[in-house]
Amino acid sequence: MAGRRVALKAIDWVAFAERVPPNQRGMFNALKTRSDAISAKLTSLPETPAAIDWSHYRSVVAKPGMVDEFEKKFKALQIPEPVDTQTNAINAQEAEANKSAAAYIEESKGRIAQYENKLDKFKNMIPFDQMTIEDLNETFPETKLDKVKHPYWPHKPIADL
Repeated sequence: MAGRRVALKAIDWVAFAERVPPNQRGMFNALKTRSDAISAKLTSLPETPAAIDWSHYRSVVAKPGMVDEFEKKFKALQIPEPVDTQTNAINAQEAEANKSAAAYIEESKGRIAQYENKLDKFKNMIPFDQMTIEDLNETFPETKLDKVKHPYWPHKPIADL
């Protein structure tokens, strides 16, 4: 039965709940409740459907041949199971997302190293209240004024102010 195979694909609700943002917790709880209700309904159903008592219907139905026709059509009925066409696409998207996440993590590690270097620079520099202008310009080169290129105060282009 298809319901039994679906039950084999269990959802790790704890891991799922860890990834749900707080503003979507209500929707998540509704999804879990609905999923649990459907799962309970599936497990309450018998493994095989109840057999139809065709002889009983032959004795009850007045039109001859009608039950035989229904029985023949019922036995010929084949309900196709849906074919999974999306799993490969989802797996490809997951692989691509994992690649981009790994690249982002590597870039982040580089940025972290840069920020740690800047943090060490700030921890080891002279306190601002003890700095001279030369110390400030040495520590922060972007604060140095170019008096040759811009001889008049503020010694910077007006657009940069």
